[in-house]
Amino acid sequence: MKAWAIVEVAQPLQEIDLPTPEPAGQQVLLEVTHAGVCHSDIHVWEGEWDLGSRGKMRLLDRGVKLPLAMGHETVGRVVKWGPEAEGQGLEVGQTRIVYPWVGCGTCAKCRAEEDNMCLQGKALGIFQNGGYATHILVPEPRHLVDPGDIDPALAATYACSGITVFSAINKLMPMAPDEPIVLVGAGGLGLQAIAVLKAMGHKRIVSVDLSAEKLAAAREAGASDTLEAGGEDTVQRLVALCGGPVEAIIDLVNGSQTARMCFDALTKGGKLIQVGLFGGELTVPLPLMAMRALTVRGSYVGSPKELRELVKIAQGGRLPGIPITREPLRNADSALQRLRAGKVTGRIVLTAEAA
Repeated sequence: MKAWAIVEVAQPLQEIDLPTPEPAGQQVLLEVTHAGVCHSDIHVWEGEWDLGSRGKMRLLDRGVKLPLAMGHETVGRVVKWGPEAEGQGLEVGQTRIVYPWVGCGTCAKCRAEEDNMCLQGKALGIFQNGGYATHILVPEPRHLVDPGDIDPALAATYACSGITVFSAINKLMPMAPDEPIVLVGAGGLGLQAIAVLKAMGHKRIVSVDLSAEKLAAAREAGASDTLEAGGEDTVQRLVALCGGPVEAIIDLVNGSQTARMCFDALTKGGKLIQVGLFGGELTVPLPLMAMRALTVRGSYVGSPKELRELVKIAQGGRLPGIPITREPLRNADSALQRLRAGKVTGRIVLTAEAA
């Protein structure tokens, strides 16, 4: 198989040849047809995450081994499977979304289908080769979801950006449809969050970003209000736009500046859901946490159950699509660098030549 892989941290991806895996046990081998390029891939490629005053968390210190084919938003066609996967509905040629946030497979979290909360995470595209390749090996048939009538390029994005925002939104619900939900960041995640909220019947969706171009895309996607961030009065302008301090904020950037802005905008009993991996830290005034009964909660991707639920919502076109730019798999490095430079609206999805 061919892979477009990190051979050296923060250096151009290289096209390399790897042995095509032979599935064993319950494993399933798929031929990749679509692979989304996610902002998280930039952090993996850079090899580190910013922990603020605690320094850096480094890729190789987490047990990641190079070369590595990234890509955790993958759709492919079933090729073959191990003997323990017999009788589980698999057929050669089936198109399936790959759930990538796999764990050890045996702990209580994994068996409850909360794989993303496994303490021994083995995510595809991070700890194992992912979708930036001609083939991908999936641990179990339950990690495959039928996209049905959904465009496979769009379906690929549901494996990360889709379930990430879906899971974050679920942590805020139930909420009155006219109560503002603030989304910080109008990139691929932000547009996906707008789509999911609209599909759930939510009406007051406030998008915040530094980019006027991305905010225009957010309005086009259905945001009811937008705010161009910047300047010391951003919190005041956000509170005014929402008609008062805010009950619910999802920070899809999650850097030091956005986290503080979000915290300062919360109302009594307000919730801040932190999703992005931009990095830094949030210093919290402890008396305010108690006096204002605030919740600051992290949200890490989503579970296989949430992916199935999201795909069910999307069937029949009930979930609006996001802007997608298709590129051949061989352009993985240039696509990643365009995303890194902030020149992507929506999502780039890499495709196999014949897809």
